[in-house]
Amino acid sequence: MLANLLSSTAYVRVRRNQFQVRDLESGMDATVVSQTPFTTGRLLIGQFLAAQTTLKGALKQLAKGRLLAVSPHVVIHPMEMVDGGLSEIEDRIFREVAIGAGASKVVVWVGHELNDAEVKEKLNAK
Repeated sequence: MLANLLSSTAYVRVRRNQFQVRDLESGMDATVVSQTPFTTGRLLIGQFLAAQTTLKGALKQLAKGRLLAVSPHVVIHPMEMVDGGLSEIEDRIFREVAIGAGASKVVVWVGHELNDAEVKEKLNAK
């Protein structure tokens, strides 16, 4: 129980103009659609500030009820527009959006959808 108050792990799936976030400690899920679209014709996150603001709101929503505000460890997973993988720039965009939203550690994952154990594995591997 104390460990849940002192740690926070989030699995963030990114789709066009929305974030689906799962808090692994509480098991809570939230889907937040951006009021200002952040996806452009070529990039899943093409409007940085809109994406960062939306993700910050989603992480705050899941942190409600915690006694301490803890910067989460995040696995961020682009679910669309990744044909051929991510460029270095796209990878950095995902990292910077998560850090700007409050994450203390970020892993970008491209591949199959992860279960909770795999999310923790990815974070421990880095």
